[in-house]
Amino acid sequence: MALLVLGLATARPHAQEQTRPQVHLSLQQGHILAAHALNSGNPQLALRLSDALLQADRRNHAAWHLQAAAYARAGQPAKGRKSAARAFRFAPDSATKYQMAQLASRLAFQGGSPVLSQYWLRRTAVHAPDEKADALIAKDYQALRRISPWSFRLSGGLKPSNNVNNGSDAATQEVDGLSSHVAPRFGPRSVALSGLVGTLDTGIGRRLQQSSTSLTSLSGRLYVQRVALSSSAKEKAAELARLTHTTVPRNSEFGSTYGEITLSHAFSAGAAGQGGTARISLTGASSWYGGERNYNLAKLSATRGWTLSPHMRLTVSGSAEHRLNPRVVSLDANVFGLGASLLRDLGSGSRLDFSLALRDTRSKSIYATGETATFRIGYAHGRLVGPAKISTGLTLGAADYPSQLFAHNGVFTAIPGGRQDQSVYADLNLLFDSYDYAGFAPMLRLRAGRRSSNFSKFDSSEFSVSLGIESKF
Repeated sequence: MALLVLGLATARPHAQEQTRPQVHLSLQQGHILAAHALNSGNPQLALRLSDALLQADRRNHAAWHLQAAAYARAGQPAKGRKSAARAFRFAPDSATKYQMAQLASRLAFQGGSPVLSQYWLRRTAVHAPDEKADALIAKDYQALRRISPWSFRLSGGLKPSNNVNNGSDAATQEVDGLSSHVAPRFGPRSVALSGLVGTLDTGIGRRLQQSSTSLTSLSGRLYVQRVALSSSAKEKAAELARLTHTTVPRNSEFGSTYGEITLSHAFSAGAAGQGGTARISLTGASSWYGGERNYNLAKLSATRGWTLSPHMRLTVSGSAEHRLNPRVVSLDANVFGLGASLLRDLGSGSRLDFSLALRDTRSKSIYATGETATFRIGYAHGRLVGPAKISTGLTLGAADYPSQLFAHNGVFTAIPGGRQDQSVYADLNLLFDSYDYAGFAPMLRLRAGRRSSNFSKFDSSEFSVSLGIESKF
């Protein structure tokens, strides 16, 4: 039988030093004695016993559990969390891992680290035994999010698409009012190319100040998109490059990166108790495309929200953006935006929302100056349909660029009336939140639509199916 040896210090009245007589216990007796010590309010003895148990077997999850509980009783939650993490690592089954992750989360919170507590809650979610436990984890996570000064966000996906570069569906350039020209052929970078799009969207935030009526925070975001052309797209691009005497595009030419830092201040607005809110934000950002910096920008944004009823909310927003150090003159612009959205709660978790966005771009190049308008209606179903939660939307858009040029054989001609685009896109989103891992659930998104223009260069269509991840919490 496996034994452990425990030295117990005893004091002798007439001796100058203490001696430690050895006590021989079986592993089972050691467990029983350590548990008894805990229940009797003697965490120090429980710690010594758990140490002896772990000297006999470092993979003894029960001993790590006893040690974590003893540290918690001794007022050392940070050490207890580390022991709970070991107990989680060596736990023999999912139910035990669930209990150890819960303990590690509680001890992390007691130790003053709500971020670590959130991390362990997500690990708890991996081993949640039922939907009731899932709901409690989500509730605890939301509570920690309110407490923690830090917030994190992560999403990403892979998207096969017939138009990874937002290229034209047309083979040649044709313009209303200029049909007498012989239509020149597009180069390989201007036509729609199929392939795979990968995206990663991450965010981190830090609460700087908070009161009952205001919140000041600093946040950062990094969005990365990369493209891999399909074999057929590479063949198509190579043929067009030969016909137009240009180079064959590489995957890296269609990748984009966007990073920003935002300082924002939100506060209550309007009559007390009416649910009115406002937010002012200042953003600094940088945009990259094809491995080259497009421009930096500084943007000021403001948002005002009203609670119209217990089930309806209206939000109005505005922004002004100034671009700095642009790569080309067409990107040297000031951009002004105005938006409004109306959200209607339909009950049982379902909602309906309407949004309108207006954008005015004033570039140093008159050919990049124009106005756009986008209207979207969205619906989210609150209950599961089969294994998934469903949301869908329809987006209508219009754009007007009063001054636009048409090039043929090196000669540039102004398009009568400028360029006008119309677009319509629909999307269907399926969130499979019953198949989550650590609170991250798979998302399937289908998107299809078309943009039509009086300048064929800007005719395009899209059909894509993307698989990504979204947080349930």
